[in-house]
Amino acid sequence: MARPALSAVAELLKPITWFPPMWAFSCGVVASGQPITANWFLVFLGVLLAGPLVCATSQAVNDWFDRHVDAINEPNRPIPSGRIPGRWGLYIAIGWTALSLLVATQLGPWGFGAAVLGLILAWAYSAPPVRLKQNGWWGNAACGISYEGLAWVTGAAVMAGGAMPASHSLALALLYSLGAHGIMTLNDFKAIEGDKKMGVGSLPVRLGVDGAARTACLVMAVPQIIVIGMLVQWGAVWHATAIGALLVAQGVLMVWFMKDPVKRALFYSGFGVPLFVSGMMVSAFALRATGGVA
Repeated sequence: MARPALSAVAELLKPITWFPPMWAFSCGVVASGQPITANWFLVFLGVLLAGPLVCATSQAVNDWFDRHVDAINEPNRPIPSGRIPGRWGLYIAIGWTALSLLVATQLGPWGFGAAVLGLILAWAYSAPPVRLKQNGWWGNAACGISYEGLAWVTGAAVMAGGAMPASHSLALALLYSLGAHGIMTLNDFKAIEGDKKMGVGSLPVRLGVDGAARTACLVMAVPQIIVIGMLVQWGAVWHATAIGALLVAQGVLMVWFMKDPVKRALFYSGFGVPLFVSGMMVSAFALRATGGVA
């Protein structure tokens, strides 16, 4: 069997998708209040695990089990196009899973446990018989928890020597996980045709294009409003103001996006999502500035 080119493997692992969990892990690191330079190797390993390993594994797993859907929606992807031949897609997914677990052993019980949970969610999202992505509500929730909340909590816990993060840090991680559910919905607008044919119940399929767009925007906005209120209560007024400004900018883009969700989802992902994740880091610095609050 011909081996795939390295360029095709890199495309399968989708480096562009690694940023959210790497960023969320970094937010947890900042929120922990621990000195970063003194723990630079832990930070490096955690970022490596969150993005190029666990997230990359999830991409390979998803592309393997979605190869029939991708043949309709995106036939030029590595597996349906034949650039990843035979069962190489599955072998890469399994190999990257093992490599992720190996690296995770260097991050202590919290890091290893988080990696195991993240990998379980990655396989459960795409692989039958569970295949969470068959239901857009459950599938997007699994992605949001894995990409944002789990990565944040892991970063905070690893920096604290395995101690449970403060309750306020956990609350922020949960809220941004909920918001990420809406971000995941944005990715589904490009795959409506194939999802319908293959019985994948994404939110655009279940709720219709307009209903899914409104839901995605609402799910992204409400957690941020709650975060703003929490930061004000904690005395981090300037941080709350900054997140409010970011949310206003998102609101302008949301109004524009909802006028033509299918055509504008990609643009919104490129410009609106960075505003959302910028607020995550602002909230992490708010916790650091207030000593973690609790």
